This record gives sequence, structure tokens and C-alpha cells, in this order.
Amino acid sequence: MSDGAEAGLTTRLTDWMHQRSWAIAMTVAIVITCGGLVILETARQRIASEYEAALEARNASVQLSDLAGQLAQLQSHESRFLLTRDDADARSYCARAADIRRGIRSLDTYFKRAADSAELSSFTQIAALIGARIGSGAHALQQAAPHPLDLAACGGAAANSNVDASLVTSTLSLLRDNEERRAQRALDASRADQRVSTFVAAGLSALNIVLFILLFRNLGIQLDSQARAQKQLITQQEELDQLVNERTRQLEALGWHLQAVSENEKTQLARELHDELGAILTASKMDVAWARRKLQDTDPAIAEKLTRALETLDQGIALKRRIIEDMRPTVLANFGLVTALRTLADEAAQRNGWALDLHLPDDELQLDEQTEIALFRVAQESLTNAAKYARATQVTIDLSTGHGEVSLHIADNGVGIMPADLTRTHTHGLMGMRQRVAARGGRFDIRRGELHGTDIRVVLPVPTVGVTREESPGVDQIVEEAPRRVPDDTSAQGHAPVERL
Repeated sequence: MSDGAEAGLTTRLTDWMHQRSWAIAMTVAIVITCGGLVILETARQRIASEYEAALEARNASVQLSDLAGQLAQLQSHESRFLLTRDDADARSYCARAADIRRGIRSLDTYFKRAADSAELSSFTQIAALIGARIGSGAHALQQAAPHPLDLAACGGAAANSNVDASLVTSTLSLLRDNEERRAQRALDASRADQRVSTFVAAGLSALNIVLFILLFRNLGIQLDSQARAQKQLITQQEELDQLVNERTRQLEALGWHLQAVSENEKTQLARELHDELGAILTASKMDVAWARRKLQDTDPAIAEKLTRALETLDQGIALKRRIIEDMRPTVLANFGLVTALRTLADEAAQRNGWALDLHLPDDELQLDEQTEIALFRVAQESLTNAAKYARATQVTIDLSTGHGEVSLHIADNGVGIMPADLTRTHTHGLMGMRQRVAARGGRFDIRRGELHGTDIRVVLPVPTVGVTREESPGVDQIVEEAPRRVPDDTSAQGHAPVERL
């Protein structure tokens, strides 16, 4: 493996350890805690067992001491009977012998369970000696009694049983000392286990305390890191919002500029069409009309062609007039917004067969040119949408002013705009209307009607300064529907009847 691969492996391992350090630490802590709990439980069980062993050893020691005392009392009852020949002493001897035998049976059970083989052998021997001692004493009582005694409670009498009392006493003392040492060893072991348990519990407590401290410290570090990251994200978001707002303002300014440029270009192009193309069409129509008049009698076929040419020129003049009106409504420029809206609505109603409901002021409003253009374009686009998409049969237009604002409300009874269309970016008509209104600092609202159709409301502020309207060529200056005949003399330069354009 190359040095680069080893370095990469080391880096990945370090990153892995760093990312999972707390998981590893918590796993190790859990394992240590579980091990400590196992140790504590084992120690508890050992302590309980050792205390039980110590208690049994102490009980055995006490029983051995009692057994030695009972043997002494047994010897006392025997000696007293031999002196007094009193049956009460014989009965006391037998009662004490019964107590000794019960004690031996209890100790025999203990030694068989807890003692080793040497101690068990010693106790078995001493138990046999004690039994022989009781039997020899009963035999001595029976021999010394003036009448036969009932010694069944003594377990029977045995003659010629020589028992060394000092051996019995020393053996009992030795067994008692062994049990005392056994009890002490059990107590010492239990104390050692208690100390181990204490150390383990203290270690686990300290480990858990350290882990909790480190955990809360790491949690605090993570919370601080998250807070810093959140603050950084908020700062970045604010910067992005500021950048987006700045770009939005720039785009809005660009859109307003483009709209202004577009309106200016439309105005200039309308003037050029009126001045240049209008003059050309007028001259052409005059020349064709003159030629038709001259050839009407001599060459009827050519005159007929010229007649169709005049009709084509009339269509061109009408087309030019419509183009000029679409680009720069002369009615708006010359007569104002109220007249322009009435004319626009009447023409749209005639084309589409609408029932028209107009609520317009009687007098013209004193508005600046840009506000009039914005309101007129909104109305124009709204009526176009109603004609193309709404399938409406009735349109309402309401124009009013008040509180330093001018309000335009357009409603139809068509199919209504869908909510999804309100936010689509490809609906350039709606975007254009919003842009125009926003450029003038106004409010634009479009929604479905309460029952059906579409409601459009526009509110624009009314400028407080005086306004002027730029003069543009009017409709009357563009065309006269009735042709005017030119005189036939030479002063008329031989031109035929024409329409003024």
C-alpha cells in the first residue's frame, strides 16, 4: 500500500472516529456500567452468603459452648444423685442428656453441610464420646439407685464406658475456636466484598458523572455550533434576500424603462406612420383616382383595375389607422382617459356582442400622461383577455377617483380565471399589467368573481402637480370617411377625389 493510500485510510479512520467518538464513548460507558452492575450483584450475593456462613458459624460456636456447659451440668446432676439418691436429680440428668443429644444432632447437620472432613471427623468422634459419657453416667445412676430408675429418656445405660472428660472438653473447645475463626473469616471476606462494592459503585458513579458532564458539554458545544450555523444561515439568507431584492428592484426598474421605451417607440412609430406612410398612401390614392378618371371612358378595363387598386389603398389606410390606434390611441392623447375608455369599451362590445355596463365620470380626469397610459393599457389587456378566453356576455367598467387615488374596476361574467393562472410565469399579460401598476406605485388585484367571471381592480395615486397632455394626431386628422371631390381645372392639378388620411 502506498503512502498516499495509507494517509487517506488514516484520515478516513480519524474522521470516522471523530464522527462516532460519542457513540463509541457511550458504548464503552454502557459496557463498563453493565460490568460494574454485574460485579455489584455478584458481590452482593457473596456478601449475603458470607454473612449467612458467619451467622451459622457463630451459632455453631454458641451451640458448642452450650454443649460444654450442658456436659458440666450433666456431671453435676450425676454427682448430686450419687450423694442424695434423689429421683429428681435422676430426672434432671435425663432431661439434660436429651438436650445434649438434640444439640449434637443439630451440630451434626451443620458440620456435614459446612465443615471440612477433618472437622466432621472430629465432631463425629466427640459426639460418640459424649454419647458414651451419657450412657456410662446413666449406668452409674442405675447402680447407685435404691430402686430401679426409668432412664429411657437418657437413651439407655452403658457399662464400662471410660470417657476422658478432658478430651471431650478440649475437643469441644477446639471445634468452638475453629467456628469462631470461620465466622471471622466470613466477616472479613464480606467486609472485603463490601469495600470492592463501594469502590465499584463509586467508580461507576464517578464515570457516570464524568460522562454526564462531557455529554452536557458536548451538547452545549453542539448547540453553540448549531446556533452559529443557524446565525450564519440567517445572515446568508438575509444577504441573499437583500441581493434578490436588489436584483428585483433592478429588474423592475429595467421593466419600467422598457415599458417607457416601448411606449415612446410606439408613439414615434405612430407619428411616422401617420406622417410618412399617410402621405404616401394619400398621394398614391390621389394619383390612382386621377388616372382612373382619365381612363374611365377610353379604357374601362384599366379603370376597373384602378378601382380595385383604390379599394386596396382604402384597406391599407384602414389597416394603418388601426395599427396607429393600437400603438398610440389618438383618442387618449387628444381627449383623455374617460373618452378613450368609452371608445375602447364600445368598440370591444360591438366586436364581441357584449352587454356593456359603464360607470365613467362625466368630465375628464386631470391625470398625468403615464397614469392614463397605464390605466388604458390595463383596460385594453383586460378586454382582450375577456374576448379571447373568458367567453363573457357582459362586461362592467367602473372608473372613479377619491382620496388622492384613481380606481379602475373591470369585471366580466365569463368562465373566470383559475387560481393556478394567477402565479404562472408565462402569463405575460398579467405580468405586464402588474408591472405597469407597480411602476406607478399602485395596487393591482385580480381574482375570480363571487359567482363567476373575473374581477380586476387597479388603484393608482393621483399626482398632485399639474399635468399636460402631449398632442398627437387625432382621428379626425387621420381620415375622413366621406371622399372630397377635387375640381377639374388645372388649379387642382388634375387630381381625382381622395380621402384625407
